[in-house]
Amino acid sequence: MTKYNVWFFSSLLIATIVSLPIITVFFSFFNETSGYFGILKDTFLFDYIFNSIIILFFVIIITFFIGVLSAYFVSFYDFPFSNFFNWALILAFAIPGYIYAFSIIAFFENYGTAFSILTYLFGENNYNLIIPKLDGIKGAILAISFSLFPYVYVLTRASFYYQSSNYIEVGKNLGLSSKETFFKIILPSARPAIIAGLALVSMECLSDFGTVSFFSVNTLTTGIYNSWLSFDDLNTANQISFILLFFILLLFSIEIYSRKEARYHQPGRGYKPITKIKLSGKKTIVPLAICLLIFFVSFIFPVSQMIYWTLKFPKYFNDLNILDINLNTLLLVLLASLFIVIISLFINYGSRISKSKILNYLTNFSISGYAIPGVILAVAFITFFSNLSDFLTEIFNFKSSKSIFIGSIFGLILAYFIRFFSLSFNGIKSSYEKINNSIDESAYLLGYSKTKTFLKIHVPYLKTNVILVMLLISLEVIKELPITLILRPFNFETFATQAYIYASQDLLEAAALPSLFLIFWSSILILLSSKYILSNKN
Repeated sequence: MTKYNVWFFSSLLIATIVSLPIITVFFSFFNETSGYFGILKDTFLFDYIFNSIIILFFVIIITFFIGVLSAYFVSFYDFPFSNFFNWALILAFAIPGYIYAFSIIAFFENYGTAFSILTYLFGENNYNLIIPKLDGIKGAILAISFSLFPYVYVLTRASFYYQSSNYIEVGKNLGLSSKETFFKIILPSARPAIIAGLALVSMECLSDFGTVSFFSVNTLTTGIYNSWLSFDDLNTANQISFILLFFILLLFSIEIYSRKEARYHQPGRGYKPITKIKLSGKKTIVPLAICLLIFFVSFIFPVSQMIYWTLKFPKYFNDLNILDINLNTLLLVLLASLFIVIISLFINYGSRISKSKILNYLTNFSISGYAIPGVILAVAFITFFSNLSDFLTEIFNFKSSKSIFIGSIFGLILAYFIRFFSLSFNGIKSSYEKINNSIDESAYLLGYSKTKTFLKIHVPYLKTNVILVMLLISLEVIKELPITLILRPFNFETFATQAYIYASQDLLEAAALPSLFLIFWSSILILLSSKYILSNKN
């Protein structure tokens, strides 16, 4: 077997393994339905679908408005702190929806933080009557929207940068006002990027489990979780997973199509960079106030709430083993990011040298794991390896192998790999496409083997991009809740699972400290990667 075949078949095997749990969800739909699914279909299934769609609808509207407006201000205008807001607005990525949910409940509940502030400022009174109650669907919509709008902000901002000022000047020469220029030139030109951002928001919104669970809103994700854990009905969980997966893959297809259409934003011949309009005096009030409000609500508000609780209830410092949870979280981050990046490098190079359409098709299918909600992936993961274990036990009389994959660090890393393989694969592929094939051919003529070419030429060239991908994967792993919650080893907690467990037990004050650590580590990763994410060259 030649080295060519080794690379090809190894890559093919890995891509197949990644695809198997995804295929499991599709085939599970045709399994025999249980009695519980029949009852669910006649009772709550419509509510699951309806609530999911309602939340999705309003989240799309809010994230569109916030993301596009903030991107427009920082891209086209120079006002006080505009450079600060340029990167500070993406810090909302550090706040998972479920942590934002804790903050909303704590602030607006009866005798909560808002009540304490009003009492301190204006004295004793029954302020609960005037404090709005942002719970249920309203709270879920706000929490998800402010934690996801950076998807729209980052992509729209990049699109705005590549809009040549020539088009804007033509619009002004035709007598268009600033408002007409925005709606007739700037916004339509950024449409593909905006749609791509909203598609990502939509996928994450439908995938959300922690936020809707905390607000006690019945959606498809909570239905999947409850079917499996509360009613011990894995079959029904898979049936509901298929329904949700249909919506997710539809949005995934929209995102891919939009990304292809967005290519014309790259600078071409005659491209003239946009010159920011310098604002002064009263003209700075609107953009400054809006950006400040968005930054405050999306980042400062939840962080302040977590700090307030942590300082007010110091006893939870002793109840929580911070060192162990830090080590657990960082261990998962390190192992997962290294494993996923190494395999992604391997498969990218295998696809490059084999030029196999079969491998490309399988790889493109396997990267859809990123579009699958964590709760679905966890259920599919357990279904597949439970069936595999039963098969091996029956045919080969092997002892149960479930413990190798379910309830183990190895299984958790493997599930992360399936979930975030797309992020790593596409991130590395985008840089791989910049390496000309003639470089490989020159290396072969100099006597380099394919393995040596990969290690000595490709890996050093991809180093910067690999570091960025590792940072992004680490950010996702730190915030990931359902996969970690379902597949983690017994008594193995991360900041995400510990915060969720405390909150589900109505111990919101105790959830503040692990939430604060999660935000801290996530913010560090965002700041390290922000220079690349917001670079005008990317």
